Amino acid sequence: MNLVYLLTGSNLGNRVENLNKATELITERAGNLVACSKFYQTSPWGPLEQPDFLNQAVAVDAFLEPQQLMELLLGIEEEMGRIRSEKYGPRNIDIDMLFYGNKVMKTSLLQLPHPEVHNRRFALTPLAEIAPAFIDPMSGKSISKLLSDCQDPGTVLQFN
Repeated sequence: MNLVYLLTGSNLGNRVENLNKATELITERAGNLVACSKFYQTSPWGPLEQPDFLNQAVAVDAFLEPQQLMELLLGIEEEMGRIRSEKYGPRNIDIDMLFYGNKVMKTSLLQLPHPEVHNRRFALTPLAEIAPAFIDPMSGKSISKLLSDCQDPGTVLQFN
């Protein structure tokens, strides 16, 4: 098994329901749920003329290899009705693989660690809740340190 950190996000429809459904499908098909962060309401990345996102970090002990897992995650997005029409546009579900253990790789489908994780407060804040001491294999910094160094001005608020 491999400890994988994912970030789920939604800014269309019932955001809480969308994130819960994604986590349910991921754990049914990919491995055991290890931890989930609270929900965080975050400002959009990219086009700002869209609703705020709800994001959650999810840790899964996955039995799939990285490529297989990425294909599964894309399939879950499609199954849940995600339509890819605009880069960084509104979406009912988004599932990003942030880290797959300490694996570093780059293919046409997947780059690990996620190439922008260190620049995204909306990803680092929930991740720091469940894995503050995890070390990014690229920078050698903990998630807590990446968050404290992050220059992203985006708003991230705990959602009740």
